Amino acid sequence: MSEYILELKGITKIFPGVKALNNVQFQLKPGEVHALMGENGAGKSTFIKVITGVHKAEEGEMFLYGKKVDFKGTKDAQAAGIAAVYQHPTSYPDLTVAENIFMGHEIIKRGMIQWKAMNEEANKLLAQLDADFDATAEMGNLSVAQQQMVEIAKAMSTNAKIIILDEPTACLTRSESEKLYTLVDKLKAEGVSIIFISHRFEDMYRLAERITVFRDSQYVGTYNVDGITNADLIKAMVGREIKDLFPKPTVQIGEEILRVENLSRTGFFKDVSFDVRAGEIVGLTGLVGAGRTEVVEAFCGITRPDSGSVYLEGKPIDIKQPSDAMEKGIILLPEDRQKEGLIMSWGLGRNVTLPTISKYAKGGINDENKERELSKDLLEEVDTKAVDIFQPASSLSGGNQQKVVVAKALSQEMKLVIMDEPTKGVDVGAKAEIYAIMGDLALKGYGIILISSEMPEILGMADRIIVMCNGRKTGELSRAEATQEGILELAMEKSTGKGAK
Repeated sequence: MSEYILELKGITKIFPGVKALNNVQFQLKPGEVHALMGENGAGKSTFIKVITGVHKAEEGEMFLYGKKVDFKGTKDAQAAGIAAVYQHPTSYPDLTVAENIFMGHEIIKRGMIQWKAMNEEANKLLAQLDADFDATAEMGNLSVAQQQMVEIAKAMSTNAKIIILDEPTACLTRSESEKLYTLVDKLKAEGVSIIFISHRFEDMYRLAERITVFRDSQYVGTYNVDGITNADLIKAMVGREIKDLFPKPTVQIGEEILRVENLSRTGFFKDVSFDVRAGEIVGLTGLVGAGRTEVVEAFCGITRPDSGSVYLEGKPIDIKQPSDAMEKGIILLPEDRQKEGLIMSWGLGRNVTLPTISKYAKGGINDENKERELSKDLLEEVDTKAVDIFQPASSLSGGNQQKVVVAKALSQEMKLVIMDEPTKGVDVGAKAEIYAIMGDLALKGYGIILISSEMPEILGMADRIIVMCNGRKTGELSRAEATQEGILELAMEKSTGKGAK
C-alpha cells in the first residue's frame, strides 16, 4: 500500500499558448498538512483544479490511496473524498448556512427536501468546528471567517478526507487566523489530510510539516518545514536571492505634513493624536477592532469625526468628502483593492487616470493620447507586469493590482500617502517590490502612513509606530525601540492610554 493518500506525477496542463503546469509532482500523506507555495502565476490554482476535476491534465498520472484515478469532473473528485475551500467563499448570501452546506447534495426522501434533518446535520458539523452561529443563520450576515467555516463544514458534509485550503488567511485578522489554525489542527487530529496554499510564512510554520514549491509552472522541490530557512524558501519561490525583503532607505525626515489632535468618533475611536513628517513612514497597527482604518477614513472625508482637529502643513483643514482630501494631496490606497481601489473590468490605463480625468478633457472630449502616455509612464515607474495599458485590472495578480493602485495615486498631486494593508494577499516577490516603491515615495519627500497587521512589515518599514487598542492610541514607539513583544503588549492594553506619547 502506498504511503501517500494522494500522489501526482508528471502533471502537465496546457492552455492555448501557455503551459500552466509543466511536469509537476506532489505527494500528500494521511493526516498531513502540506503547504503549497509559490508566487502568483506559479501554477498553484491550476494544480488545485486538476486535483478537483475542474481541469483535465494533458500529461501525467494521479493516484488516490495508491490506485490510479481519472476524474471526469468535480463530482468524481467529491465522490472520492476531495474538497476545496477557496480564498473567496463561493456562497449564496441570501440562503441559510444549512442550505449552503448541503447545496448540490441535499438530504431528500420521497422526493422531498428534509429541511429539519439538514439543519440538524449542519448544526452537528458546526458544533465540531466550535462555530458561534447556527444552521439557520443567513450566510450574507456572517463574517468572512465564519463563511470560510461554513465552506469547511460543507467539505466535511461530503465526508472529505482531503481538503484543499486556498489562501484561507488572506482576508482574516490575526485572531481569526488563530481560530483557523485551531480548526486545521482539529481536522488533522481527525485524520483529514490538508493541502494549505498560502503566501504567509507564519501559516506554513504554524501548520505544515512539509512544503512543496512551484515556480513558473514547474516543480522546484519539497522540503521539511524544520529543515529550510526563510532565505532558502524565498529563493526557491522567486528564483533569486532577495537579500533585503524590507529595503528601508535612510531618509532625512522633513517638516510636519499632517497632524491629528484628539480626533474622536463615537463608537469607533477616541482622542487619537499623532503626526506625520515629510519622508517619514509612520506605522499604524493594532488588533482587530483597534480603529486604525476608521481614524484614517475620518480625516479622508469617508466619514466625519465628532470632534478633534486635523492640520495639513500646519494649517487647520476641514475635509467633508474624499474629493476634498484628494485636492489637498491626501491619498488613500484602500485595503480592498478590488472593490474600492480599482474598476476591475476597466483597462489599466483608464484606472490610473480616473482621478485626474478632467485634466485630459477639452470641450468634453478626452485627449486620449496624453492620457495613455501618462498612464504608461506611471505603470512603468512602479514596474507593473502587464501586456499593455488596455489589459483589464481583473487579469493581473494581486501584487500587480496593488502597483496599479499606486500608479493611480502617483497621477495626482500628493503630500500624504496612506497605504492600508498594501501587501495583503500578494506573494513574497511582489511584497519586496511594493516595499521598494514605499521607500522611493519616502525618498521623494511624501509622508506615508502604513496601516498593517503584519508585524514584520511594520517593524521592517516604519520610522515610528503608532499602536491602537479598542479605539484608543496606547503607545508610540521609535524604530529603534520597537519590538514585536512591545507592540503586542500595547495592542492588548484595555483602552487606558497607558504608554501613549
